[in-house]
Amino acid sequence: MTRRQWLQTSFAAPFAGPARAQSRKPNIILIVADDLGYAGLGCYGNQQIKTPNIDLLAAEGMRFTDFVVSWPACTPSRSSILTGRYPQRNGLYDMIRNNEVNWKYQYTEETYAVSPEMTIGMDTREVTIGQALQHAGYTTGVIGKWDGGRARRFLPLQRGFDFYYGFANTGIDYYTHQRYGVASMFRGNRRIQEPGHATDLFLREALAFLKQNRTRPFFLYLPFNAPHGASTFHKDDPQEEPKYMDMYKHLPKGIAQTAAWTTHLDDAVGAIMAELKALGQDENTLVIFSSDNGGTGAAYNGPLRGKKAQMYEGGIRVPMIARWPGRIPKGAVNRDFVSSLEYFPTFLAAAGAQPPSSVKLDGFNLLPVLEGKAKSPRTEFFWQRQGDKAARSGHWKWVETAQGAALYNLSTDLGEQHDLSQENPAVFASMKAKWHSWRTEMDNAEPRGPFRDY
Repeated sequence: MTRRQWLQTSFAAPFAGPARAQSRKPNIILIVADDLGYAGLGCYGNQQIKTPNIDLLAAEGMRFTDFVVSWPACTPSRSSILTGRYPQRNGLYDMIRNNEVNWKYQYTEETYAVSPEMTIGMDTREVTIGQALQHAGYTTGVIGKWDGGRARRFLPLQRGFDFYYGFANTGIDYYTHQRYGVASMFRGNRRIQEPGHATDLFLREALAFLKQNRTRPFFLYLPFNAPHGASTFHKDDPQEEPKYMDMYKHLPKGIAQTAAWTTHLDDAVGAIMAELKALGQDENTLVIFSSDNGGTGAAYNGPLRGKKAQMYEGGIRVPMIARWPGRIPKGAVNRDFVSSLEYFPTFLAAAGAQPPSSVKLDGFNLLPVLEGKAKSPRTEFFWQRQGDKAARSGHWKWVETAQGAALYNLSTDLGEQHDLSQENPAVFASMKAKWHSWRTEMDNAEPRGPFRDY
């Protein structure tokens, strides 16, 4: 069986509902920031960072206050965006990275070629949202941070996307586009080097993609690397344009850098929205903006405890804004519990397509919630990052780390300051049992690489 035949058998029959009756299917743009903290935007209460364009998205759409991702750092979180499945189910449940760079090890092209960043990636049996939307008649593109594997078989053009410009690992220098000395920018399957700030280059390519595909339905996955720290040995090198740094020269250096990256990203979002209007596609496009995980120590995580790489809310609860004129009410604030696992089935529903029959999805169609017609059916979510574990059921949150286990009531303690495990032993035991039941389900699922032993 060829790969095309396999893909055809992986999808159910096309949906024949209202979306098929439209003169043109809606476009979909998913913009993902990198390491943007929960309170890193003006519309989420930040009074220091200038984000007028993203704030306008919220004013013209719906802002979520209780949106979580599947992992508190890059690679696994993005694997869920691409597959609609828990990382423990899709197999990419830890980072794709070369940790030797933390000890100043300088790779050569030869040593890099056999390193983890070059040799592992998302299991090729996984069905990506790109493949699903291609099957539904969409032109698909990825511009920015892929983070699903850098070997050719893992790159976007082989995973359901018609266009790719960006980098495939966890981070780069904003100007050299290297990751600790190794050239990392791609156009299609070919590595390239060209001048320019990464945010500007991604914007340039995004605007070109919109123009080139204005006459047909498109899906653009636009994962910027801002405001992620630069992956370079030379940490003191400038990583942002002076005009952005000058806006925040009154702030401490690390915070000023994060703020500058965020405002630069905000300007790019504004340019994308302006181009949609100029092309006459503004009202026919679902735009979602979010982050891959919580912010680092220099980011703004607001009232939340913890940060990136941690199981507390600061590592997993992030901003999410959705805009679709005529479908999503303006200026709405939604406090329902939802997650990034919902993207995959939601985009397929918007496209009038059915999900693949060959894999189990872990999310649900969010469109009725976005339209204000229904409440979110999500009541539970589960996480694991090596030895760190967490479970959410309703307003209860159970966290277990090397420091011990605790139980929190998020409805009264969003900052996770008061351990209620002693006062509520039955709830504590129930939450732990729910996590183990989920873990058993993940272990019994069809095995996927690259990390699982099978």
